[in-house]
Amino acid sequence: MAIPPLLALIVAVGLSSVLASASEVRAETEVDVALVLAVDVSRSMDNDEQRLQRDGFVEAFRSMAVHDAIRKGAIGRIGVVYMEWSGPTQQTVVVPWTLLSGPEDSAAFADRLAQAPIGRIYSTSISGAIDFGLKLHSESGLDPVRRVIDVSGDGPNNVGRVVTAARDEAIAQGITINGLPFMVKRPTGFGDIENLDHYYEDCVIGGPGAFIVPVREARDFSDAVRTKLVREIAAAPVSEPLTRLIQGRERSNCMIGEINRRQRYEP
Repeated sequence: MAIPPLLALIVAVGLSSVLASASEVRAETEVDVALVLAVDVSRSMDNDEQRLQRDGFVEAFRSMAVHDAIRKGAIGRIGVVYMEWSGPTQQTVVVPWTLLSGPEDSAAFADRLAQAPIGRIYSTSISGAIDFGLKLHSESGLDPVRRVIDVSGDGPNNVGRVVTAARDEAIAQGITINGLPFMVKRPTGFGDIENLDHYYEDCVIGGPGAFIVPVREARDFSDAVRTKLVREIAAAPVSEPLTRLIQGRERSNCMIGEINRRQRYEP
């Protein structure tokens, strides 16, 4: 039976409206990158280091370089969440998922971050941070071109599941993990290791375009954060091997943190 012309017109208009609405919703959730900033607040980070770390992120989001990187993206918008982590179940969202599309958005994000208290917890579980970052991505409601977990910290994983297992699971779900190893202090004992940058390269980061930006001097932290954020925001997806052979040095022992912890507490 033929559909009356008026009914057909009503159906067509209704369908067009539904499709337009769906397209609008999708456009509002599309971002160049969904970025989880996972920041170490374990007890190995003293008060000065934690303040330096927080201020570095605040300054970065206030910088013109980050504003320009966001604006020049194909979509011109990113999604970012800032969370602090320590032990396997000790993660706190400081600033929830926020859309940034211009200097005003970025400055408002920086202001919220500057006003929030800084946590101070205990052990170091990079694997717990990655797992929580994966959860945050699944709950973001965003439609990103790229998904990134950005881990900053001053020591190796020493509790929770093996860091490489968490890393590999995140990579398998299409997430890139970048790192900012904090190497301002010389290793002094428990919780510290030499060549933390090598550990991050071998055991923490992974996925397309993964990279680290080591911080060796306190005065360089703000510049390092800004450089890293610009690269994460502006980078196009690049297919690379998930693992890279490191020439000229031995690979890091990805269990070194757990071994040091056992030696301290289980003589």
